[in-house]
Amino acid sequence: MQAPEKKKLSSETWLTKLKDHFARYEGAIVAYSGGVDSALLAYVAHLALKKNMLAALADSPSLARREYRHALAFAAKHDFPLQIIDTQEMKNPFYGANQGDRCYHCKKALFERIEELRGQPGNPFSNLPWPVFYGVNLDDLGDYRPGIQAADEAAILAPYVELKMDKNVIRGICASLGLDVADKPAMPCLASRIAYGQEVNVEKLKQVEAAEDYLSHLGFRMLRVRHHGDTARIEIVPADFSLALQHRKTISQKLHELGFLYVTLDIDGFKSGSLNAALKKHKNFTTKSRRTQRKT
Repeated sequence: MQAPEKKKLSSETWLTKLKDHFARYEGAIVAYSGGVDSALLAYVAHLALKKNMLAALADSPSLARREYRHALAFAAKHDFPLQIIDTQEMKNPFYGANQGDRCYHCKKALFERIEELRGQPGNPFSNLPWPVFYGVNLDDLGDYRPGIQAADEAAILAPYVELKMDKNVIRGICASLGLDVADKPAMPCLASRIAYGQEVNVEKLKQVEAAEDYLSHLGFRMLRVRHHGDTARIEIVPADFSLALQHRKTISQKLHELGFLYVTLDIDGFKSGSLNAALKKHKNFTTKSRRTQRKT
């Protein structure tokens, strides 16, 4: 006999569960990037706690300026408190080396900086006793995300995981609230475009950002420009291949101007986290990171 199918919860019910979760706390610091996960987290924290919350936006050269502007605009539109933090992960040689644990060092820099600011007078974080929350969700646990390890080590809270919420649930809540992030494509940091083992530096990040900005202006929405040294590997959804061919000459010219010697279109199409394939091939996952993700 088959087990009865679980009843699907409405977006309104999920929203209530998330608000109730935040209401258990006196206040909240939300690690905020402007993406759909962290945007909803900050929005609902503000609904539940009013001014007893603070969104912390990590700023560095790896954050695309269009994403930075969107994060500021979303916070201003919904009137929740926001503080920008200069995380300076680029100064960390382990981050710049761009091994499989790069994301660990990035997240660690943010969480350590928040703790540093708590102990310093004269800033919005000074002496705040509130816990820190971040937007990892159930779907993220199935991917290679060493940033989860950094969050675990810093005792950062993960409401979506605790409530068993996945990406579809999160987007559904955003849609029910009329939030403009409901269908916003995922946009990880620019460093995620640089092939593992190749140095992350400001020049490469600017190349990637300028290339993706150009393609975005041409009408591509789901896209990545992967940086493989002299080669730019463009990932777009197959439905946009014809558009890419229409603009082939101008795309080629622009990316050559940005310093790429070769410009390629990946016929496998867009795939979030595609550079992780190299880690899987060479079995370069860190055992500790995988063990931490299973535990979470």
